[in-house]
Amino acid sequence: MSAPPFDLLYTREAERVLGDLRSKKQYEPKLKKVRKALRLLEQVGPRHPGLHSHDYQSVPGPGGVTLWESYVENKTPSAWRIWWVYGPEDGQITVVTIGPHP
Repeated sequence: MSAPPFDLLYTREAERVLGDLRSKKQYEPKLKKVRKALRLLEQVGPRHPGLHSHDYQSVPGPGGVTLWESYVENKTPSAWRIWWVYGPEDGQITVVTIGPHP
């Protein structure tokens, strides 16, 4: 694990969600929040207090690695989150998916 800034990589699932958000004007407010959270994750790192990053213990990450969760929204019904893992290389974060908190 290295210090920020991080290179963000995206799974196909995460790219699909971002594409869906970009495709409709009604999703612009949500896309703006997602972009801000991704920018903080990349430039400041997961320790930024607004992201409230923590390990997500309900589900293991790909290959059994620790899956992390960072906030896009808070105190909102079905608040959105970013789920991610460190790597595959040092200085990288792979965004697994983005969406409403289950």
